[in-house]
Amino acid sequence: MTEASNLAQHIQHTLISNVLTETLWKRHIDECVKYQFHAAMLPGAWVKETKRALEGTGVRVASFIDFACGTMTSAGKADEARNLVADGVEEIDLMPNVGFLLSGMEQEYFEDIRGVVGAAGDVPVKIMLELPLLSPGQRDRAIALSIEAGVRYLKNASGGAVGIATPDEIRFLRRVAPPGVGVKASGGIKTARQVRDLIEAGADLVGTSSGAKIMREVLPRQRSATGSKDSY
Repeated sequence: MTEASNLAQHIQHTLISNVLTETLWKRHIDECVKYQFHAAMLPGAWVKETKRALEGTGVRVASFIDFACGTMTSAGKADEARNLVADGVEEIDLMPNVGFLLSGMEQEYFEDIRGVVGAAGDVPVKIMLELPLLSPGQRDRAIALSIEAGVRYLKNASGGAVGIATPDEIRFLRRVAPPGVGVKASGGIKTARQVRDLIEAGADLVGTSSGAKIMREVLPRQRSATGSKDSY
């Protein structure tokens, strides 16, 4: 396996924008297929089209619920999960109501997550923990409540606006994740070196909007080493 393919199989290539046009969507899909990323991560409005476009390519369809604030009603989040599943989503990243946790409203925090997990059925849910916003004690409770609610992945944060993903955070999550619960890294990941370091630290998946840029960073070196115009 080449370095590029090894990195690509861990990357969930992300496109989130309030001006996401059909042209941008098509380019994103083309990049996901070209580099064989693990998944295309896109807003819910594009899930149905993405499912059709990626059929038979091996690239998974992923979306998210209530990014960036996490303040939808819990019923609304669960309903969105059901809609995404009906449209063909294969993975869901969930922004919980962090304000509930910070307020000591642990039951509300738990129910917010459990409602989505239940509505998603067999589709795995990844929880955006927002670790940089939490104290050590709050981190422990967020993780424990999320696992109890049935999430399948622990994710350090929603993105770079909250904090840059670090190997230390990923090692921490890998250490506390029970068997069967994966770890996803997200936040300010823009280079191949970051992806390598995060995978080495224990990340199963890496979310980044710079997936194509990272592949272009890796592939020229491989072409030079092999003398091939397309070693990937």
